[in-house]
Amino acid sequence: MQTARDLQNQLRNIDHKSYPAYKGLRGSYQFEGYELHIDHVQGDPFAAPSHVRIEVPLRDAKFPEWSTKDNLTKTALADELTRQFERQVAHYTFKAKGSGKSGLLSVTRCGQEVLKRTACEIGEKHLIARFSVGFPANGRTINARELEKILFDFLPDCVEHTFFYQNINQQKVEQALFLYDDQEALRQILKQEKLAAFVADKAILPRKSGVSDLPLKNSVPFSSPTSMRRTYILPHKGVITGMAVPVGITLIVGGGYHGKSTLLEALQTGVYNHIAGDGREYVITDNTAVKLRAEDGRGIRNVNISMFIKDLPNKKDTSAFSTPDASGSTSQAAGIAESMEAGSHLFLLDEDTSATNFMVRDAFMQQVIQREKEPITPFLERAEDLYKKAGISTILVAGSSGAFFHIADTIIQMDNYVPKDITASVKKLCSQYPLPAVSVTDFQLPHSHRIMSRPAESSKRLRHNSRGNHSDSGAAKPERLKTRISGTDGFSLGRQEIDLRYTEQLIDAEQTAALGLLLKYAVEHLADGRRTLPEIVQFLWKNLSLHGLSFFTENQKISCGYATPRIQEIYACLNRYRGL
Repeated sequence: MQTARDLQNQLRNIDHKSYPAYKGLRGSYQFEGYELHIDHVQGDPFAAPSHVRIEVPLRDAKFPEWSTKDNLTKTALADELTRQFERQVAHYTFKAKGSGKSGLLSVTRCGQEVLKRTACEIGEKHLIARFSVGFPANGRTINARELEKILFDFLPDCVEHTFFYQNINQQKVEQALFLYDDQEALRQILKQEKLAAFVADKAILPRKSGVSDLPLKNSVPFSSPTSMRRTYILPHKGVITGMAVPVGITLIVGGGYHGKSTLLEALQTGVYNHIAGDGREYVITDNTAVKLRAEDGRGIRNVNISMFIKDLPNKKDTSAFSTPDASGSTSQAAGIAESMEAGSHLFLLDEDTSATNFMVRDAFMQQVIQREKEPITPFLERAEDLYKKAGISTILVAGSSGAFFHIADTIIQMDNYVPKDITASVKKLCSQYPLPAVSVTDFQLPHSHRIMSRPAESSKRLRHNSRGNHSDSGAAKPERLKTRISGTDGFSLGRQEIDLRYTEQLIDAEQTAALGLLLKYAVEHLADGRRTLPEIVQFLWKNLSLHGLSFFTENQKISCGYATPRIQEIYACLNRYRGL
């Protein structure tokens, strides 16, 4: 490894030379207290900035042992350090002058949720921080003196005040880790108490706006119904009270604009832990929960939707159904089958974003269109079996149909953002409005053996990779598939577009970038026409958990800009790839 002085000498030697001379800086350098690694150098000052990382030995960082005791604690600590590093770096970005992206210092900007990110990772012996630097130039001529300012003045100051425990706001770090520990304790309580979700009293659920995830000021704090209020003891916060939502079928009703969808949206993001001040810190949902909706026009490949749709007029087999352009009801049926395959134990649905004919058929319609003429078995008639026979709970927002009252175990009315437990009173009314008797086909869990095959256009471009023993040794090196990310809306892989707009629990563009990396790896290395989709996802998930996202890169080096998605979103991504 070279020294900081070596780097300084190189910078002075290449000053005023052509920009490609920066390429010679790639390598590792020992600074006081940390190592500096220049992993990738941009091609010109207008290109994507250079990738840089620092590694600080944990023995020198001197964080308390309890703060790095396990992977969960490391995730919380890394998240807080990323936020502090970003604030430090913001003071210096573009302080070094030049053309294009010269002087840019870019660190991941975290949202309200705590995610495992490549921006900061804590290993067994080192703390690793990754970020981007715009190497300065005048035109396309190297301005090494400005880069020297960044690497020898700005960066050491940021590192010193972020990654060394004695120099940081220790109380803030402690509070962040204690909060995360309490949130994980609540998740364990959910499992022990057989709860689908928990919403703490005084939580702030409404958001600032449709484009801001910050809490809405002067909003009504959450107050749980007395009948559903539970009290628990957390390791650090101590006593906490709130609404405990039991497993089973829960219905959320109420007038328009009274907070039904707001509560559901809080529950769907409750699969993630939130930072202090968010308002939803103690809104905790079963972390396998999936928000389902109609997705008109999405592609479906070999999905068993026979639980909901069968006996089509054209005799098409729905136990392995495929279509490039699904209707709302078909896409929702496929979404349920795929989510079951992904291991979800809780479905979240909103009547507003669901296909009406998939959800319910009223008595009048059943009289007009006889059962044998309707291939769709509505969700209303399957929800109980999903819970009793498959252990999958449902939380449903309903505003127009009273049919769901009959099957609901718990009914919550939102009244001016205040929840009320109206289960007992509604159940009395149900006897006055009985549902018509219907004949429902037997409930059978969907079985799938979907094989993931390589797209025809790339079948001759199989890449050999010994890590996964994925191909024949004589295969030719394939053409590299390029990925282009479009925020949380999706990404393109080669010529294929993966539309993730309606995968609503995908909350960060860095998760989308990670999904692009995982799908690219799956297409190039795993889709051999023999492996099933679950086998491929399990391979991805196992190595993601053991080795991180770097496992799926060409040289096993990763930059900042990636965040780990849930396994449910990995399934959702692969299910929406039309090239397979």
